[in-house]
Amino acid sequence: MTAVLKSFALACLATLLAFPALAGELAVGSPAPKFRLQDQNAKWHALDDYKGKWVVLYFYPKDNTPGCTTQACEFRDNIFAFRDVGAVVLGISIDDVASHRKFAEEHGLPFSILADSDKKVATQYGVLRKFLGMMELARRDTFIIDPQGRIAQHLPEVDPKGHSQVVLTELKKLGAKPVKGG
Repeated sequence: MTAVLKSFALACLATLLAFPALAGELAVGSPAPKFRLQDQNAKWHALDDYKGKWVVLYFYPKDNTPGCTTQACEFRDNIFAFRDVGAVVLGISIDDVASHRKFAEEHGLPFSILADSDKKVATQYGVLRKFLGMMELARRDTFIIDPQGRIAQHLPEVDPKGHSQVVLTELKKLGAKPVKGG
């Protein structure tokens, strides 16, 4: 019986490796999971609010940590370049609205950071990870969502330093440009 279970487990693992979407990774071209979350000012945002625009949805582990601060500040410093290609930047972590408010104010962030305190969106996007066997955080992943609401690019486990520029380059490769009248 043990050999049968081992064989079954190996077959399941092979299937997950062959089809990453089954392992929680969203496939490029698939519809982006919808969400409705509050930002640092308690304003509600839904993915449908951005239909017709490019969306840079970046997940990060924790407010006011070195890597997350570097990443957020680089997006801040390049915000006009993102606007020039018609892209909206949205950050998401599992921190709450109050934590996001403090983080955004302290670093002058000109974009919304969304509070996923119940971890549903991080789970939908396949980025929720357990660390040290007990603490859950969002993995540092970025999704570029096209104007039709599909995943155009997934950048997993990114390096926060220089990431903003990588995303801008990817947006340009994807043909991102401002939508007329948008």
